[in-house]
Amino acid sequence: MSGNSQHVIYRPPSEAKSFILRVTEGCSHNKCTFCSMYRNIRFRVRSLDEVECEIQQMASFYPGLRRVFLADGNALVLNTDKLLAIMKKLHVAFPMLTRITCYGAPKDILHKKPDELKALQRAGLQIIYLGIESGDDQVLSDINKGVTANEMIAAGQRVLEAGIKLSAMVILGLGGQQYTNSHALNTARVINAIGPTMLGVLTLALFDGTPLKDAVDRGDFLPLTTRETLLELKEMLENINVQQPCIFRCNHISNLLPLKGVLNRDKAQLLADVQEMLEFLQNNSYNHQNINPTHF
Repeated sequence: MSGNSQHVIYRPPSEAKSFILRVTEGCSHNKCTFCSMYRNIRFRVRSLDEVECEIQQMASFYPGLRRVFLADGNALVLNTDKLLAIMKKLHVAFPMLTRITCYGAPKDILHKKPDELKALQRAGLQIIYLGIESGDDQVLSDINKGVTANEMIAAGQRVLEAGIKLSAMVILGLGGQQYTNSHALNTARVINAIGPTMLGVLTLALFDGTPLKDAVDRGDFLPLTTRETLLELKEMLENINVQQPCIFRCNHISNLLPLKGVLNRDKAQLLADVQEMLEFLQNNSYNHQNINPTHF
């Protein structure tokens, strides 16, 4: 559910039944080379009046609404007082509201003091979705993420320390053939250091108009084949050893092999499933490049 919009509204798959409330338009960073979501949208912070109007409109139709996702790309760019004011209005408009969630860019998280994040948690912010993408510094630099692996770790840890659940996302194939091993190993290292509540694994999709797709067309970036993508997933899983249970999902439409489980509990079975698919591909001489025009 969402209010009026002049562009496509993106949200995590798990927010399909949430009221998508845009507190900003676009993404304040909007420089990641692989991402097409907000590339042609000028970033803008919506006024409190605009947001309140949309809340009231939704409340007139769905007063019993329970879940709200704050959009667009990184709601945490707003100052904490404004976020708290919006959350207060949400609780007044929807007395049965049980959770509020949002995307969180790593820089925006790091700009929040621990006490600010704790205040947001007390106000009902239950989950922050963090696009880690990769734990490798070279890959993060190449995709223009704007942070280092250590800064990503600090951002993820800060969310969890505030009592907010962290849903992290990483992307298979983001380092191409050149950095596949370091991408797998260092991404596992970052996941281990953070210990997210949930981990979603997606597969790189290439979109026209993005710098990464242009690099592929020039021959400067060599995408992984289907088999190479599975080998990268296997290496990443082999090296993930979280200390607390982590809900694992690799069932996005971009993924060839749908997987789900809990790490570390189901790690052996997940690896066995990946190995089974690798053997199937080998037996059927299947090694095509995996290009799937989807996004997250």
